Amino acid sequence: MKQNRLIKLLAAGAVSAIALTTAIAQTSTSSTTTTSAADSVTSSTKTTTIDGSGTITTYTPGSDYISFRTETSSTPVKYYYTKSTTIVDPEGKTVEWSMLKPDMPVKYTYVKDGDRMVISKITLTKPVSSYEKTTTTTTTTKP
Repeated sequence: MKQNRLIKLLAAGAVSAIALTTAIAQTSTSSTTTTSAADSVTSSTKTTTIDGSGTITTYTPGSDYISFRTETSSTPVKYYYTKSTTIVDPEGKTVEWSMLKPDMPVKYTYVKDGDRMVISKITLTKPVSSYEKTTTTTTTTKP
């Protein structure tokens, strides 16, 4: 009787661990194989993309990196970007780099390139209009 309960607990723990790792980072892998007929040489390239989400902590225009505080870590993580990195709003419309600000929640897709993590796409979780601040000025005149 105690063994059955222990087995059920272990099975539930294993299922939970698998579900948690799947929820934290979604990965997709694509392979490309190129064959040259002249040299009979075959080369293979494997690319793994990983999805994540977090909050922008640091972005400096002109630099080559952006830092995010991920949902699983309280310390910021540095991700590199290239000229081909795209930024889109929730509807899929392209957004300018100048719209990125600290404390913006985002979802992103990146590729591990050696010891660097290179972002290919950043998706804002809220429309750009919700981040724009409006200022009002009140002027009082005396008669």
